[in-house]
Amino acid sequence: MAMAMGATAAASWAPISAPARVAATAAAFYPGGDLGAARRRRETPLRAAAGRPFVFTPRAVSDSRSSQTCLDPDASTSVLGIILGGGAGTRLYPLTKKRAKPAVPLGANYRLIDIPVSNCLNSDVSKIYVLTQFNSASLNRHLSRAYGNNISGYKNEGFVEVLAAQQSPENPNWFQGTADAVRQYLWLFEEHNVMEFLILAGDHLYRMDYQKFIQAHRETGADITVAALPMDEQRATAFGLMKIDDEGRIIEFAEKPKGEKLKSMMVDTTILGLDTERAKEMPYIASMGIYVFSKDVMLQLLRENFPAANDFGSEVIPGATEIRMRVQAYLYDGYWEDIGTIEAFYNANLGITKKPVPDFSFYDRSAPIYTQPRYLPPSKVLDADVTDSVIGEGCVIRHCIINHSVVGLRSCISEGAVIEDSLLMGADYYETENDKKALSETGGIPIGIGKNAHIRKAIIDKNARIGENVKVGPCSIW
Repeated sequence: MAMAMGATAAASWAPISAPARVAATAAAFYPGGDLGAARRRRETPLRAAAGRPFVFTPRAVSDSRSSQTCLDPDASTSVLGIILGGGAGTRLYPLTKKRAKPAVPLGANYRLIDIPVSNCLNSDVSKIYVLTQFNSASLNRHLSRAYGNNISGYKNEGFVEVLAAQQSPENPNWFQGTADAVRQYLWLFEEHNVMEFLILAGDHLYRMDYQKFIQAHRETGADITVAALPMDEQRATAFGLMKIDDEGRIIEFAEKPKGEKLKSMMVDTTILGLDTERAKEMPYIASMGIYVFSKDVMLQLLRENFPAANDFGSEVIPGATEIRMRVQAYLYDGYWEDIGTIEAFYNANLGITKKPVPDFSFYDRSAPIYTQPRYLPPSKVLDADVTDSVIGEGCVIRHCIINHSVVGLRSCISEGAVIEDSLLMGADYYETENDKKALSETGGIPIGIGKNAHIRKAIIDKNARIGENVKVGPCSIW
C-alpha cells in the first residue's frame, strides 16, 4: 500500500524549482513593486559566479550565537508558527489527568507551552496557532492570560491563537495525528500570506533561534527542512534516525533501529557543522519533530500526495523523500529534551538546579522565556536552609530545609519540613486564614506542606495537601 501511494504521488507531483518558487513568492510579497528586483534579491544566493547551481553548506547556518541571520522578507510577515498540543499524554499520567501535556508546570513559574511560544517570539515569529485536543481548558486559559493582549499592536498583526479539534460535516473525526491536525485547519492556514509553515511540538524543552532554521531552509532551496539532533550510539536506539548525503539532504529514515540497521544509519555529522572530534562521538542524527515546510509544498502534500496520512514524522516526510522532494537536515547542537515521560519531566525540572551551569537556563537575557504575568509578591523565606534550589514567586517558607529541589509558585512550606530532590508545583491560589481555621476545625488539611513533613525524590502536583509528619518518597529511602 505504501509503495502504491508513493507511485501515485510521484505521478502527480510536479517539482517546483527553488528560483521559480522564490519568484512566485516574491510576486506575492512585492505586489505592484519591482518584481525583477525582488527576484534578483532572492535568487542571487542560489547561483555561483560560473552560473552553476550553488550548494549552500548547512554548517554555515547551524544554530549558534555567532552566526547572523538576514531574512527577506522577515519572519514576522513571512512565517506562520503552528504548535501541536500533542496527544492524551498517557506516559505523563497522572500529571495529564486534568491538563494537556503543554500545560504541565515547568521550572517553578512556567508551563511547557511557554517554551515554543517564547522561542517563536524571540525569533520574530509572531503569528502563532496552537492546536489542542485533550484536556485543553487550563492550556487555553494560560495562553489567553499570557499572550492574549501582549502580541498585537499598531501595525503589528501578531497573535497567539488556540484552535481546538472540532467535527464538521466534511470531517466528523477528531485529530488523528500531527499531519491530520494541520490538514483539518489547512483552509485557515492557507489564507495567511506567508512563505513557510513552522511546525513545532508543545512538549519539548530547548532554546532555539528559528530564524537560522528558516534561513537554512531558504538558502538550500529545500521543500522541507527537519531539525536534527546529533546522537551517540547509546541514545540513538530510542529515536527516529535520518541518513543524509554529502549536501545534508535526507535520503533515508529508520524508526528506533537496532543492530546492523543502526550501524547503517551512521552519517558524517561534520557535513552539518560538528567538529571532527565530536562527529566521531555523535555519528547519528535524530529528528526533533520540528519542521519548516514551504507553504505550497505543505498544501500539495496534505491535499494531493498523501491525503490519508496522519503523521508527519512516519508518513508525510518519508513519503516526500520517496517522491524526490528536497528534504534537508538542519543541525541543532544544544540542549533538547522531549518531556514525554514522568522520568524525563522530573530530570528536566531538577536539571535547572545543576551547578555551575544548569541544563536549561531561564536567565538568558537575549532570549527570555515568557509566561503569564501573575503580579505575585516576592517569596518570603523565614529562617530556612535552602541550597541548590529554585524558588518560584509568592512562596512562604518557614524554618525548614530545602535541598536540590524546585518549589513552584504560591508554595507554603511549614516548620520542620524537609524537601530533598523534589519538584513542588505549587498552588493556583492562596487559602485565607479563615479557610485554614475552618479546615482545622473539621479535620481538614490546608494546601501546602505540613509541619515536620519529609518529601524526598517526589513530584508534588499543584494544590496538594500534605499533612503534618507525613513522609513522601520511594519506600527504599525510609
